[in-house]
Amino acid sequence: MKKTMVPALLLVLLLLGCIGLYNSVKSAKIQVDAQYGQVENQIQRRADLIPNLVQTVKGYMQYEEKVLTEVTAARAQVAGAASAEEMAAADAQLTGALGRLFAVAENYPALKSDAHFTELMREIAGSENRIAVARRDYNEAVRDYNVTVGTFPGSIVAGLMGYREIPPFAAQEKAHALPEVAF
Repeated sequence: MKKTMVPALLLVLLLLGCIGLYNSVKSAKIQVDAQYGQVENQIQRRADLIPNLVQTVKGYMQYEEKVLTEVTAARAQVAGAASAEEMAAADAQLTGALGRLFAVAENYPALKSDAHFTELMREIAGSENRIAVARRDYNEAVRDYNVTVGTFPGSIVAGLMGYREIPPFAAQEKAHALPEVAF
């Protein structure tokens, strides 16, 4: 009875080992897929975030530029006025433009515009950091997966499952250049 139990026990242990290896390989693959999903999630966040913030900053800059243009044009009309009526009309335009400029200065001083630019840069840096963390986590999951499918006995189970090693995330050559954000 003991002699027949030993092979059965070995068979059960071998079967449990294979099930454990199968689960390890499958879990490692699921982890790789989940981490890649995070990379995609953060890249999408950046793609959604940057254009909105750039448009916000542009909006402030355009508004300030418009007011400054109005002030400059009104000043030029005052300087070029040939009659009292033209001077009064130009002065009214200049007064209105200056009022808008003062309102902008009170509500959106240059430092506030700089704060929006700083916010844009902070958000871009935050997005880039999130992407870097997601890529690092992905590469760690790939490393663990590759160890599982590339070493014995996991390589046997992985081969039977059709799993192959996955290359880690590697930056493209053009990624070494700093991204350009144009306003």
